[in-house]
Amino acid sequence: MKYPKNNCKTLFLILSFFALNSCSDTVTDQLPVTNSITFGLPQKVTVIGYSDHLMEPFISRDGSTLFFNNLNTTDVNTNLHYATKISNTSFEYKGEVSGVNTEYLEGVPTVSSSQKLYFVSERNYTTTFEMVYEGDFINGLVSNIKAVPNISKNQAGWVNFDVEVSSDGNYLYSVDGRYDENGGPYESDIFLAVKTNGVFQRSNNLSILKNINTRDLEYAACISSNMLELYFTRVEAPLSNTSLPQIYIATRSSTNSPFEKPYKINSITGFVEGPTVSQDGKSIYYHKYENEKFVLYMVEKEE
Repeated sequence: MKYPKNNCKTLFLILSFFALNSCSDTVTDQLPVTNSITFGLPQKVTVIGYSDHLMEPFISRDGSTLFFNNLNTTDVNTNLHYATKISNTSFEYKGEVSGVNTEYLEGVPTVSSSQKLYFVSERNYTTTFEMVYEGDFINGLVSNIKAVPNISKNQAGWVNFDVEVSSDGNYLYSVDGRYDENGGPYESDIFLAVKTNGVFQRSNNLSILKNINTRDLEYAACISSNMLELYFTRVEAPLSNTSLPQIYIATRSSTNSPFEKPYKINSITGFVEGPTVSQDGKSIYYHKYENEKFVLYMVEKEE
C-alpha cells in the first residue's frame, strides 16, 4: 500500500464524504441493557486561545492536560496540540506539542501515567507500514521518539489508525483498518497488545474483545484507569450516506474477564468520535461535528 496520505487518517476522512452534510442528533434503536451506566446531558468544552478544529481528545492521567489534534484532512497538516485545565469545561491552549510534529500526519495522542506519549504518524508508513509511535513527554516537549514494534500487521492495505495506552503503560489498544487505493476502511477492529519484558506483543486472548468487534467498524478505544470500562466508536458497515459514528461503552467485572456486550451512550448524539475518560472515571470527553466544525464536548456519569 503506497497511498497513505489520502487514507491513513482517522475514520473521519471516509465518513466525511457521507455524513458531514447530513448529520443529525438522531439516536438509533437498541435493545435495553440491564445495569447500564447512565450519563447526563452533554456540555460544550472551551479551549481558550484555540479556534481551529479539535479532534481526538485525550485527558492526561492526572487530569491537568488536554491533548488533541487539529483537522485530519489531506489539505491540512495534522499535528499534536495541548492545553492545560482550568475547569472540567474549560482549558487554556498552550500550543503545538514540541519535538513531535512533521509534514506528515501526527494524531490521536494518548499518555501513560509515567508520561510516555503514544500517537499515530504517517512519517514512515510507505516504507515500514508502521503507524504507532512513542516518546517521552515533559513540559510540552517530546523526545526519544521511535516506532512501537509488533503493532503493525506489516501487510499492504492494513493501517493502525488509532491507539490508546492504559494508565500503567502496560496495555495498548489499537485498530486494524483495511484500506485500498479507492478508500476504506472496509474492516476495522480493535485489538490489544500487552507489554512483556518491556516490549509490546499482540495478545492472543481474543476473548477479551469478543463482544466488542463486529461486522461493523470499531475504533478509537479508550480504557478507564481501573481497566473495567472500555469506551469506543462504532459505525455501521458498509459505509453509506446513513452511516453515523456513535460512542459505546462496555464494562467487565475484573481485568481478567472479557468485556460484556457494549451499549451506546444515548445522551451523546450526532457525528461523534474519539472518547477519552478522566482518571476518576466520571467525565467522558469526545469530539463532535457541529456547525461545520469539530468541537469538544463532555458528559458526566449520573450517580
